Amino acid sequence: MRRRVATGVGIVTAGVMALPGVAQADPEPTQQEVQDEIDRLTEESSELVDAANEAEEEREAAEAELEDVEERIETETEDYERLRQRIGELAGAAYQGGDLGSTVAVLGSGDPQDVVDQAATLEYISQNRQAELEQYSAAAERLEELRAEAEAALEDAEQAETEAQEAAEEVETALAEQQDLLESFPEVTPSGSAGGTTTGGSYTGSASGSAGAALDYAYAQLGDPYVWGGTGPDGFDCSGLTMMAWQAGGVSLPRTSQAQFSVGQPVDRSSLQPGDLLFFYGGISHVGLYVGDGQMIHAPNSSSTVQVVSLAGYWDGQFQGARRP
Repeated sequence: MRRRVATGVGIVTAGVMALPGVAQADPEPTQQEVQDEIDRLTEESSELVDAANEAEEEREAAEAELEDVEERIETETEDYERLRQRIGELAGAAYQGGDLGSTVAVLGSGDPQDVVDQAATLEYISQNRQAELEQYSAAAERLEELRAEAEAALEDAEQAETEAQEAAEEVETALAEQQDLLESFPEVTPSGSAGGTTTGGSYTGSASGSAGAALDYAYAQLGDPYVWGGTGPDGFDCSGLTMMAWQAGGVSLPRTSQAQFSVGQPVDRSSLQPGDLLFFYGGISHVGLYVGDGQMIHAPNSSSTVQVVSLAGYWDGQFQGARRP
């Protein structure tokens, strides 16, 4: 079922009591207020990016369905033309026998149903051929209905994808503005959803096998930009990073964080192992990879890059569950 995600991009302000007859400007937001707004927008962005990815998948599925119907119509048309050719051969025999009028009427028709209606007048067409024509006519009608349905579904999917992309872009713009505002404060200490190690590129932990390969891939992307809908090599969103990382480990994961939450085995937080998928926010709209020592690697938002962060603090409060592919 397609998800519709409403957006509410806000600006952090603090209300003050105004003196009678005196206009007062709102005070500038504090650093903590800006960080809180960044955290809120990060969660909203995660939800919208996941919705946009889902809409993209639905659009691709609708395109594939329409292509399949078009191929089936082409095949049915070829079969019909072969059948008309066989009828033409019979009509030639009718001409030799002097029954030209009814034969010409059949061959002159470009409508399959007209062929069916008039075919009964040709005693040279067997009951078997008559049945074939009727079957074709019914199949052709049904395929045209399917084509109309597929075209409508594709149009809906394209509109939903456009709306989801626009909503995600709106929130990302607001997020970038808040990030710029945060950086204007002196001696900014990363907190909340921001901050983490963004350099390196080599996993040195204990994981091996598929999990080790997944983490090797993820660490090689440290510092790469966040790109919504991104699956590399020039950028990643959160689920794009985890999908490609586990693909490097030989495991196929679905595209969105919500879909990834349904694969593998659930893992209790006290039993986490490097490579486990970690999920965040009530709508399961963010995902990262556990790397050990209470840390994860993830692609947080459009104002950040792929980084390793602590699960303490902000992310601890947003944690929803873990899965082991």
